[in-house]
Amino acid sequence: MPQEQGPLICPGHSRPVAGIEFSRETEDGVFLISACHDKTAMIRSGETGDWIGTLEGHKGAVWGAALNPPATHAVTCSADFSAKVWDALTGDELYTLQHKHVVRCAGWAPDSTRFVTGGKEKHLRLFELGEAAPADPLLLQ
Repeated sequence: MPQEQGPLICPGHSRPVAGIEFSRETEDGVFLISACHDKTAMIRSGETGDWIGTLEGHKGAVWGAALNPPATHAVTCSADFSAKVWDALTGDELYTLQHKHVVRCAGWAPDSTRFVTGGKEKHLRLFELGEAAPADPLLLQ
């Protein structure tokens, strides 16, 4: 009879966790990303919970975080009125995208060329991710 395993405990955040998401299956495995009120997001192995890296740079609570389908980029959403795009492999911050109010959530398009943010502004911002910094977003009201 297989032995039952208890839940994995993944310490590291110092304030309440606001959100957590698994990535899709990638050639390197499954990952998870957590958003926290401690102003950070953390990337971990989705199989073991082992810490991979911390995304630091927001000046307010991180309310949401999402990995793109191949888990090569992340977007984080914050109470500092910004969303940030990160290289999930190196942890480098690529872009800061200012908003007019708290940003609470984000999601990636299946092809990783676009992502959307939402929050206290009461509408969605759709960003195109290309070779240059994302241009003015399409506002979806």
